[in-house]
Amino acid sequence: MSHAFSKNLPMTRNGSGTAWLPDSSPMYAYMFHTPKWMYMIHGNVFLRYNKQDLFNAGSRGDNKFDMPNMWMFMGQRNVGKNGLFHFSSMLSLEPITVGESGYPLLFQTGETYNGQPLIDRQHPHDLFSELSVSYSHALSSKSDLFLYLGYPGEPALGPVAFVHRPSGFFNPDAPLTHHWVDATHITFGVATLGYRYGNWKIEGSSFTGREPDENRYNFDKPRFDSWSGRLSYNPTTNWAFQFSHGFLKQPEPAHPDEDVNRTTFSAQYSKKHRNNSSTNLTALWGMNKTKDHDAENGILLEGSYIINRTVVYGKYEWVQKSAEELALEDGDWGHDAIFPVQAITAGASYDLFKIGSTNIAIGGQLSVYRPDTRLSTLYGNTPLAGQIYLRLYPARIQSPSE
Repeated sequence: MSHAFSKNLPMTRNGSGTAWLPDSSPMYAYMFHTPKWMYMIHGNVFLRYNKQDLFNAGSRGDNKFDMPNMWMFMGQRNVGKNGLFHFSSMLSLEPITVGESGYPLLFQTGETYNGQPLIDRQHPHDLFSELSVSYSHALSSKSDLFLYLGYPGEPALGPVAFVHRPSGFFNPDAPLTHHWVDATHITFGVATLGYRYGNWKIEGSSFTGREPDENRYNFDKPRFDSWSGRLSYNPTTNWAFQFSHGFLKQPEPAHPDEDVNRTTFSAQYSKKHRNNSSTNLTALWGMNKTKDHDAENGILLEGSYIINRTVVYGKYEWVQKSAEELALEDGDWGHDAIFPVQAITAGASYDLFKIGSTNIAIGGQLSVYRPDTRLSTLYGNTPLAGQIYLRLYPARIQSPSE
């Protein structure tokens, strides 16, 4: 199976949407084929107990039993000598297994529930998170032209989305930087045109700026009122870089008159070692700029180390949250106040056993937050969060060299 958008690239470069991973990235999936088609199923399920603010240092923590999950089904076939057709679908039962109000996550913001902004909670994925088709045409062994259409889909903006990065695939939680870099990975209406030459790729998208509405089972109105552009470069099999910028028309339903200019940069690294082990790292930066407001920045450093049946992972985040986002507009700091928040997460999981090609793992993680001191009366000085979980996911696909 080749790359989704090029007959001349490896499938391990596949990320989310049209984004690139390093060629050395591990891939977890079930694969099967017919004489003309090749298919792949990829997924992740966490059955967990999650408690934010373990020692009740503040008043905004919550706890919950839930089940974050997503499944992808993809297929592709050759079209003549130089053409490649690909389809991709992503489904999630989170509206049921997590709930339409999402799961507790301190300092997380974005989207709404019952007409009110979600604060200190992560919204669930939509049932239909991607339904896309694409066609790519090889102009030569070094160059391709491709068209990607999604309803929903993911525009050319930001790095590979967090649920598909090998550095973050093992963490049940969305990053706090999600709405700074990759929240557009579920967009109802996307058209992307791209061109690759060698290990460079340039692409542009027209898409719907509005984030998904509260009805997680429907198909939102396609608007095609926003745009983005992205430049990607994979200098070696171990590295993937991208720089992107986009204009989002009224992305947040709670702020219908605010447009956002988003700029992102990321570097991803994957390295295979002996003994079935690998190292995967991501560094990214995102900035949201709204008219008449100061720019808000987010930084993420994320990594995982995989050796046989054990995974150790972690991340560091620094993000700027506004008083408006955290529902703090009535304080003495004013409407436009910005609050920096730091968060460190460390976790580990162990594959207990395998059923066919499915791994069953047990794991847990701890997160410590360091918010602006002005927030201590609400959150405490250093709130600590923790969770334990069982995880189901496909076994890793072995490359021929392994």
